[in-house]
Amino acid sequence: MLRRLSTILDLFLLALATTVAIASLFPAHGDAAKVASVAAESAIALLFFLYGARLSPQQAWHGVRQWRLHLLVLATTFLFFPLLGLAARALVPSILTTDLYNGVLFLCLVPSTVQSSIAFTSIARGHVSAAIVSASLSNILGIVLTPLLVVVLMNTSGAVHVDGTSIRDIVVQLLLPFGAGQLARPWIAGFVSRYAAVLKVVDRGSILLVVYTAFSMGVVEGIWVSVDIWQLILVGLVATGLLAIVLVATTATGRLASLDRGDAIVLLFCGSKKSLASGLPMALVFFPNNIVGLTMLPLMIFHQIQLVVCAVIASRLAREADETSAPAQVGEEA
Repeated sequence: MLRRLSTILDLFLLALATTVAIASLFPAHGDAAKVASVAAESAIALLFFLYGARLSPQQAWHGVRQWRLHLLVLATTFLFFPLLGLAARALVPSILTTDLYNGVLFLCLVPSTVQSSIAFTSIARGHVSAAIVSASLSNILGIVLTPLLVVVLMNTSGAVHVDGTSIRDIVVQLLLPFGAGQLARPWIAGFVSRYAAVLKVVDRGSILLVVYTAFSMGVVEGIWVSVDIWQLILVGLVATGLLAIVLVATTATGRLASLDRGDAIVLLFCGSKKSLASGLPMALVFFPNNIVGLTMLPLMIFHQIQLVVCAVIASRLAREADETSAPAQVGEEA
């Protein structure tokens, strides 16, 4: 299962890198840029409609009895991470440029992943049902909390200018499609489940379109002239540092809260992950054309690092669980 997941993720990451390269070499200009922008806006609306159609509120509230675990995950995602993002302001301008810092702060504000959080929890022999609830709650609440956090924490920095048009875009491209997907669930849930593989291709194709549009804007605006390879390496180091801090913090919190092994694994993976699928479309809605590409970069880099690191951790936890259960099974057979 781990090998298959890694293969899929590697292919998607390769597709992302290829899309960035294509946008850098062949950016959309003039009428083509307008068409790409409209297509990206439509793709964002479709993505959030599908998110709404997939996420079951009943499933999320089913795990309310584990409210303490879910609150810890949400606090890590929407409180601890943002605090780390604000603290990273100290790295400007010595390590990060202002635009790259805005990207680091933005990645700290997006919700947790769903699929990979659940997959890694399963691999590590954690409580999968609790992971489903926590990851789903994070994404459902993130539809509202992430825009609010962006407005509160980033509007004053000048990275985001919130006016009537911005609020309209947030509502039309994010909130309304998600709500429509939730309302349509009774009629289309079976279809969504039956054609999950096909819709996953639609999901990823939409994200690639969003990435192409954003990076094309960056090329046209000439933003990449101000970024060199060393700055990208520094962003990677900052992203690695953020992930390391959160992994240590969630591990310590699990012990202090006396969570059992299965719940501690849920906190570790659901609390430390950030959603590329939710974050990239949101970035295109929130940020102006001249910085949106750079704003996306830290999240894309963090996403790749978290997948590699969490895959290694999940594999190690799985081996530990197997080694622990093996003597017990031998004893039972004897």
